[in-house]
Amino acid sequence: MKKLIRGIVEFRSKLRPEYAETFARLALGQNPDTLFIACSDSRVVPNLFASTDPGDLFVIRNVGNLISPCGADGVSLGDVSEAAAIEYSVLSLGISNIVVCGHSECAAMKELIATSAGVDMPMFKTWLYNGYPSLARMDAATWIDQKLAPHNRLSQANVLQQLEHLKSYPSVKRLMDAGKLSFHGWWFDIAHAEVFAYEEELGFVLIDETEAQRIIQRMNRKNP
Repeated sequence: MKKLIRGIVEFRSKLRPEYAETFARLALGQNPDTLFIACSDSRVVPNLFASTDPGDLFVIRNVGNLISPCGADGVSLGDVSEAAAIEYSVLSLGISNIVVCGHSECAAMKELIATSAGVDMPMFKTWLYNGYPSLARMDAATWIDQKLAPHNRLSQANVLQQLEHLKSYPSVKRLMDAGKLSFHGWWFDIAHAEVFAYEEELGFVLIDETEAQRIIQRMNRKNP
């Protein structure tokens, strides 16, 4: 907590003048183009590894970067908070990209694999229900690197499963079917501070200069 307080003072003296114009503009409204869904894990810092500025991302963070799917009636089967953020981002903010970003050494994924998951944490255990379908996806995936630890393989499979949950939202599906919404599966390797993007049939590929150009070219073809 002391670090936070000192950080505020440092921000006021060193960075606030630099960002004064940016925040004055953002005070009039926000216009992010990306909904970024990440884990609450303190080691995962999207604004750092993606070099984003204030106003670039609309962010949902929770344990395990999980999203409750919608039922047949179009209503979320889980937490309304995530559902509200998704609905607001696509309908009010008009975002055009959704990123689900998992990460290595995720405690939620470790708990999903463990037989004693959430024994002393009933709310945590209930929330993990949204990740159980990822176990089956992991077992069926042929693209997953088997050299990864089981919880890291599950973390990668979970990214794709949560993207599927997102597509069950009527507002998301409408925009997806109209070609107005793109989906991206990312995975952050904490130990090496590297970000990987999912490519169909290839699995997760390191986002270096080559992969970055591939992603951008694909986006340009979709939205020339």
